[in-house]
Amino acid sequence: MSGFILGEKKFQSQMFDEKGNMIPVTILHTTPCFVVNIRWSDSDGYTAVQLGFGKTKKNQKPTRGTLKKAGIPTPLRFLREIRIDVDEKNIKTIEKDGKKGIQIGEHELFAGTEIKPEMLFKAGDIVDVTGTSKGKGFQGVVKRHGFAGGPKTHGQSDRERAPGSIGSGTTPGRVYKGKKMAGRMGGERKTVKNLEVVESNGEILKIKGLIPGAIGGLIEVRTIHL
Repeated sequence: MSGFILGEKKFQSQMFDEKGNMIPVTILHTTPCFVVNIRWSDSDGYTAVQLGFGKTKKNQKPTRGTLKKAGIPTPLRFLREIRIDVDEKNIKTIEKDGKKGIQIGEHELFAGTEIKPEMLFKAGDIVDVTGTSKGKGFQGVVKRHGFAGGPKTHGQSDRERAPGSIGSGTTPGRVYKGKKMAGRMGGERKTVKNLEVVESNGEILKIKGLIPGAIGGLIEVRTIHL
């Protein structure tokens, strides 16, 4: 993984590729996105980049201190950590003016650096995209798990969307843990892998295909390889 950024899902659309085929695309707005902090394996036990994204009116006091230390004047709504491997061929540790950072390709990242899409992504890159799926509330087994339901004939007028048997009787005399049943659906962290970057410029990142989450939701984008 060599590239990373946080963004907001703006809308889904369509566009034509170079061959004239119409493809679905999802447009992400990625500004403002800053490197808030970098964690190192020798002091923190792992190496990761902490990113901040989105404007807000006011942060809590600990967050304000972290942003002030990084020299970021803008209150940021979201903070997320993305682990990296400094042993990758295009990622290396650098130090400049007493500050320790990382270099990815030709771009140097320190705490306080603002990330733009074109810095770490280009058309054709393959990425993993993570978001929070839309919450559906309490749903039955047909919608939640894709059950077929019961027969619609022979007098079973009330069994079309029922789950059917959920276990045997005396043995074991209980319902097994993990049994697929009705319950709350959606609102979970989901990752879609191997999506293609269509366009990367300014504040916009266009990704081929559909990604999880509602319009306005936070999205994490990570490159598999550059």
